[in-house]
Amino acid sequence: MSLKIFASAAFAAVVLTAPAVATAPAPQSYKLVASVPLGAGERWDYVTFDPATNRAFVSHGDHVTVVDTQTQLVVGQIGTFPGGTHGIGIATASGRGYTDDGKAGTVGEFDLKTLKPDSTLTAKPDADGIVFDPASGHIFVIEGDSGTISVIDPKSNAVIATITVGSGLEAGAADGAGKLYVDGADAHDIVEIDTRSNNVMAHWPMPGCVRPHGIAVDSSARRVFSTCSNQQMPILDADNGRVVATEVIGSGSDGAGFDPVRKLAFSSNGEGTISVIREIDADHFVALDPVATARSARTMAVDQRTGRLFLPAADIAKIDPPATPGSRPRVTYAPNSLKLLVFAPQ
Repeated sequence: MSLKIFASAAFAAVVLTAPAVATAPAPQSYKLVASVPLGAGERWDYVTFDPATNRAFVSHGDHVTVVDTQTQLVVGQIGTFPGGTHGIGIATASGRGYTDDGKAGTVGEFDLKTLKPDSTLTAKPDADGIVFDPASGHIFVIEGDSGTISVIDPKSNAVIATITVGSGLEAGAADGAGKLYVDGADAHDIVEIDTRSNNVMAHWPMPGCVRPHGIAVDSSARRVFSTCSNQQMPILDADNGRVVATEVIGSGSDGAGFDPVRKLAFSSNGEGTISVIREIDADHFVALDPVATARSARTMAVDQRTGRLFLPAADIAKIDPPATPGSRPRVTYAPNSLKLLVFAPQ
């Protein structure tokens, strides 16, 4: 078959099968390729992947454990922070990293080469998620219960602004073009922030969403993915806040991610799955088969180059019923069972 005939046949096949692709896309399978023990500290939160060094930073207990994702070995510990660590932000150009002491309302700065803490900056109570914004070069510290965001300039290593949102917040994600999107946990909305002026630009409601937790952005298609506590993933237009679709996800989501190469959005679910949503185009999405992980694996990070997924998880020893009606059950984890699960696309 000549190249011209082959190309024509291939084009015809694509045209004829386009509707089927939209409704029944090829599945994307993932394989567990590593399980890296992280040591003591079974209370954990965010995991951040640094593509410049191929390192994963996992906040747990009173410190951050650093894993070389090439060798699958722990290469260092950052801490300690008595009030507990949560988010991790990496400012490669300045050679600085940041994590928080949530209870103290402070941010610890550390050297990316030595992993040693160098200074402490004052933030607000319940310092939690931390996001590096490439457009401004600044670090944004999301202070959940305070309803504020502290802005750090890594060049001067100083807090240069405080953004007041006014209600409880969760995770955030930057689009790389000057916008930061933050889950409004109390208002059930997405907060759009201009990272150059440090101003709140908009509050975008998400009807039907209860307490959003995870968030991810597709900068190319201009879409924001938020994961909600009632097993919903609203997908919003990043320029005007329009909800273009809503997908069903697993229970216990506390994290989200996006793979720009494979056009996949993820929700990491504490039930022991990753929900996978394929982006057909900017306005059409379809759910693929979920990936089985481990119970408790509720947060995640994505290596956007290779598509690897990183999820902390610990073995559950027991679950006690909620102390009061409507509250969460109390989960006890087996000591020293926390590990970093690494999944690779097949």
